[in-house]
Amino acid sequence: MDATVILPILKKKLAFLSGGKDRRSGLILTIPLCLEQTNMDELSVTLDYLLSIPSEKCKARGFTVIVDGRKSQWNVVKTVVLMLQNVVPAEVSLVCVVKPDEFWDKKVTHFCFWKEKDRLGFEVILVSANKLTRYIEPCQLTEDFGGSLTYDHMDWLNKRLTFEKFTKESTSLLDELTLINSGSDKGNQQEKERSIDLNFLPSVDPETVLQTGHELLSELQQRRFNGSDGGVSWSPMDDELLAQPQVMKLLDSLREQYTRYQEVCRQRSKRTQLEEIQQKVMQVVNWLEGPGSEQLRTQWGIGDSIRASQALQQKHEEIESQHSEWFAVYVELNQQIAALLNAGDEEDLVELKALQQQLSDVCYRQASQLEFRQNLLQAALDFHGVAQDLSQQLDGLLGMLCVDVAPADGASIQQTLKLLEEKLKSVDLGLQGLREKGQNLLDQISNQASWAYGKDVTTENKENVDHIQGVMDDMQLRKQRCEDMVDVRRLKMLQMVQLFKCEEDAAQAVEWLSELLDALLKTHIRLGDDAQETKILLEKHRKFVDVAQSTYDYGRQLLQATVVLCQSLRCTSRSSGDTLPKLNRIWKQFTITSEERVTRLEMAVAFHSNAEKVLQECPDPSESINDMEQFDEIESVGKSLLDRLTVPVVYPDGTEQYFGSPSDMASTAEHIREKIKLVCLRKQQLRQTEVCTTES
Repeated sequence: MDATVILPILKKKLAFLSGGKDRRSGLILTIPLCLEQTNMDELSVTLDYLLSIPSEKCKARGFTVIVDGRKSQWNVVKTVVLMLQNVVPAEVSLVCVVKPDEFWDKKVTHFCFWKEKDRLGFEVILVSANKLTRYIEPCQLTEDFGGSLTYDHMDWLNKRLTFEKFTKESTSLLDELTLINSGSDKGNQQEKERSIDLNFLPSVDPETVLQTGHELLSELQQRRFNGSDGGVSWSPMDDELLAQPQVMKLLDSLREQYTRYQEVCRQRSKRTQLEEIQQKVMQVVNWLEGPGSEQLRTQWGIGDSIRASQALQQKHEEIESQHSEWFAVYVELNQQIAALLNAGDEEDLVELKALQQQLSDVCYRQASQLEFRQNLLQAALDFHGVAQDLSQQLDGLLGMLCVDVAPADGASIQQTLKLLEEKLKSVDLGLQGLREKGQNLLDQISNQASWAYGKDVTTENKENVDHIQGVMDDMQLRKQRCEDMVDVRRLKMLQMVQLFKCEEDAAQAVEWLSELLDALLKTHIRLGDDAQETKILLEKHRKFVDVAQSTYDYGRQLLQATVVLCQSLRCTSRSSGDTLPKLNRIWKQFTITSEERVTRLEMAVAFHSNAEKVLQECPDPSESINDMEQFDEIESVGKSLLDRLTVPVVYPDGTEQYFGSPSDMASTAEHIREKIKLVCLRKQQLRQTEVCTTES
């Protein structure tokens, strides 16, 4: 009988085994009667259940039954005592009826039990609660009878339910596991040839049952159940009640069958996993060798521009994305296969390694093809990118060459020429880079046949090769045309540099000649203090004129060169039209000024020479008449020179210029006048000498 069936009756605590023992080690069965009428049928059921718990060995020691009649009537107590004869007549050795404080009729009770003693088969004694220790030790009595033994009926009932539940579940589980394991042993060979039905599983979780059993065994081995108030320990389910050995036996059997069951499940799981892996491997292989390979077979072009190559690259990325999903499955499968290989099951090693090798070969081959295609498209994109950049550079260079050169000066021409050379150098580098990219792309295309899956790709490759070669040839031709135009432009720009240089030098010659004229007027003013100094000044002036003549000739030559360059460049000089008249005008002014300077110096030489001659000589009286004429001539030259110093230089355009400043001219004139005075004084002296000679 299970406790769950009579659980409402057991909860009423009509009788219980407290775990206490009498002096003969017999179990104590307590029947607590209450004021209410006790249901004898329920009490009988309770006694039947309680007496089914102890072992036969324990039952042989007999029971001591304590009938607590302190709260009941005598007739009820009597009925219970008589019922014990029918329920447990052989097991009861002593019945202790605990009498109430208001004692029943002693004569009736004594006579009654004494009369029935032989018929009952056990001794019945009436005893008060405080005298019960004469028959039973206090430590074996519950607190209701003044003892120290703690008993919690609900706690006992819960533990009993747990024990019975474990016993029932473990027994059922053992039967199921035994059936599964035995069926697995018989069908072991067949499982290798066909899949196993995994729907046949235990009805309860073995782990849960084992955990429950271990917890129950742990409590039994401690020989106590924790009381509700944490009091003295109490153990109604110890070795004497056969609970612990039974639990241990069930646990051992359950562990053994569960271990075998786990192995069976492991083998089933491994086989199922192997079949799933094999199925997934074939899915990956079939897709990669089927749709995946077909996608790559249709992709052979490289595009004819950056946009076309980018479109092909985008299409390839979509193909790669689809392959990535299958490669992820490959990685997962490879890990699963590696885990199974590490398990070391000899019977599956060969099959697993074959699957792993097949999967790896197909995936690596497909990944290599994807990488090759990606590298080819990237090389094509690089090639078209360099070609586009080079085309833009050539367009820019051509545009620069088509624009007419109209620089402001030679420096800007030099800068433009430098920029032109840099652009041409950049084009050379770009063309060299294009050839390198093109050759790299051609090399990859030549290797493309190895990935053709047996498809003839000669036509596709020829189109790609012709396109690449055509782009490089076209760029080479355009570059050569630009180089020819650069040569022409370079020559023209160098001529323009020379033109600007000639114009600048001609302007410089005009400036130099103007400076010489200015120097002639402002610094070349002295006429010398004597004939010798004047002759030196005259010689210096001739050299000065030679320098001016060279400057003028140099300017004329430069202006003639500008005319030639302008004719070559088919342009008009911006400065030669103004520079030549200016050069001629300044040269004319210089010539007039120089001639005036020469005239004055020559007059000064004549004046100083004659003056010095008459002032130094001692004339003969016979020549006095001629000397007088000479003195008059010297005086006349000096006066003419003085007059000329006051006269400005008049140019053809009507402008006038004076030599030096008025003070400079005054100083020069004063020196001439002093010399004229000396000549006049000498003249007077000669006349006086002549008069004296005549008179004598």
